[in-house]
Amino acid sequence: MDEFAFRRGCRFGTILVDIETHQPVDVLPDRRAETLAAWLRGHAGAEVVCRDRASTYSRAVREAAPDAVEAADRWHLLRNLSLAVEGVCHEHRACLRKYAEHRQRSQPRQPTLELLPTTLIVDRVRRRHEVINRMVETGYPVSEIARRLGLDRKTVRRYRYRYRYRDTDFDVLLASARDRRNVSLDRFKPYLQSEFAAGHTSAKELYDQICERGFSGDYSTLSRYVRTLRDGTAVPAPAPVPSPRTVSGWIMRPREKANVSSNR
Repeated sequence: MDEFAFRRGCRFGTILVDIETHQPVDVLPDRRAETLAAWLRGHAGAEVVCRDRASTYSRAVREAAPDAVEAADRWHLLRNLSLAVEGVCHEHRACLRKYAEHRQRSQPRQPTLELLPTTLIVDRVRRRHEVINRMVETGYPVSEIARRLGLDRKTVRRYRYRYRYRDTDFDVLLASARDRRNVSLDRFKPYLQSEFAAGHTSAKELYDQICERGFSGDYSTLSRYVRTLRDGTAVPAPAPVPSPRTVSGWIMRPREKANVSSNR
């Protein structure tokens, strides 16, 4: 069993799937414990219930199917592990930067566009963090916060967890957003310098390439920088540092599916 959105951020339901046949069994109109408990009472005989971490589902199972074994599904186990790994990578951002700078000094390599960040609005993270934790302090439960803000409970739980147990984890949320904010040209300079050194000197082609990866500046900004490359007056770009999310992907991805070019 798991929740899903009839309409994202507005209305949620519960889907029930047979874990042996992998076929849908039923769809419930909401994700309340009472609704699920009523369904379980009307369909007695459940031996194993595979669910996410939501306390609502756990309460319904305890009430309506107390003899059933509750198990976490593989997706949520891997999801929880990946979030933990990403959190560790965030805590060691300084190590990532130190390693990248060491590699740049000892064995320079071309940065790739895959290492360049995507974009996200940092202010949204800050506002959401403040609102959710203010409601937590007031005493609102997760389900009510999710309903009032039109968010998934998992999102609310993520912010609540970081607020209650680990003060530094707000920095993790904010750093994650900064990694995906509107990207300035500085973040692309390692790539631009390596491409220019390799003989790709067309400002128009370089501009098109970085725009595909989220650069929101105008052509004149890039053109001015390319002129400094031609004049030999460009300041050497800092070492490209892979984002914590990128590193956590390298760690979590199966070895046979890992990208060899990532130089793990």
